[in-house]
Amino acid sequence: MATVSASMSGAEEVRDDTALPGEQPGGEWPLADFTTLRLGGPATGLVTATSEDELVRAVRAADGSGHRLLVLGGGSNLVIADAGFDGHVVRIATEGREYDSIGDGLVQLTAEAGEDWDDVVADSVAQGLGGLECLSGIPGLAGATPVQNVGAYGVEIAELLDSVDLLDRRTGQVRTVPAGELGLTYRNSVLKHSDAAVVLRARFVLRDGGASEPIRYGELTRALGIEPGERADAKAVREAVLRLRRGKGMVLDPADHDTWSAGSFFTNPIVPHEALPEVLERLAARVGEDQRIPQFPADDGTKLSAAWLIEHAGFTKGHPGPGGRAGLSSKHTLALTNRGGASTRDLLELAREVRDGVRAAFGVSLVPEPVLVDCSLDS
Repeated sequence: MATVSASMSGAEEVRDDTALPGEQPGGEWPLADFTTLRLGGPATGLVTATSEDELVRAVRAADGSGHRLLVLGGGSNLVIADAGFDGHVVRIATEGREYDSIGDGLVQLTAEAGEDWDDVVADSVAQGLGGLECLSGIPGLAGATPVQNVGAYGVEIAELLDSVDLLDRRTGQVRTVPAGELGLTYRNSVLKHSDAAVVLRARFVLRDGGASEPIRYGELTRALGIEPGERADAKAVREAVLRLRRGKGMVLDPADHDTWSAGSFFTNPIVPHEALPEVLERLAARVGEDQRIPQFPADDGTKLSAAWLIEHAGFTKGHPGPGGRAGLSSKHTLALTNRGGASTRDLLELAREVRDGVRAAFGVSLVPEPVLVDCSLDS
């Protein structure tokens, strides 16, 4: 989770030269220490909020200070400029989970925003609940999942989310917002790329009995030896998902540079219906008429596989960026990694090379999935 903004009106005022409650001075706080890419320069000042009260107080004070604010979660979907961030950084570290039966075999799980997401998933599965198992192994915090509408292996947060508690930064008030009002679409929501609110906690509706939700994703059904649409033991599904993700370098491991990434760097592009015939013709001309082109129905067109496009545009697994300090994962072409000693500039040069190569080959534009803080793919 990451929200960047200038000051917001409507919050309590503090003097411009006053540090936030609990703030520690910058310089000694390189933001690379708080991102899975291990990239990013220093923060001007840092507050670690371990309770809702601390979090709300720090955000309100920052909004009243006249300075910029970066709200930082797990840093797993974030690219920060080499120059760092000139402003206040509030790091979310709140903890807590609650389970409440709501009848008909359903259980509501409430997770504080600072909870480690995979810990939340693991605990729900251990409690005999189904629903989150396909989202195992995803780095980051619980509060970020509705912002990004996190999804994997055929499941999205939108299918499970009941509501969130938000700090409305324009009014300074905390309010509960139903999932249906969040505009949850593919890897997106009204909260993403917005500074209007901060997620304090999220509520999910899960099913008891130990069985998973119906498994729809082909790779996962094959790994489990079941037919599409069947349910399986949620624990077995979680273990299978973790095996698949580890095989792609998508489970964070400090010793493995293949996992020093922001996960999938590009979203799968959605091609409008009217443009699809021309795109498919260009793809077939490049890879051959007999080559299967992965494509999936989407609300506004047809979704193509970004990883497939990258590979068939000539970027193989392990492809090095300029200088070799950043490169594609040796396990998955959709992950851009810090191979050791990389800078944000190195990573963005690699991303630019891949994006431009796919566009030149197929006429399809790839869009970055991570939030870019004080840096851009176009500069």
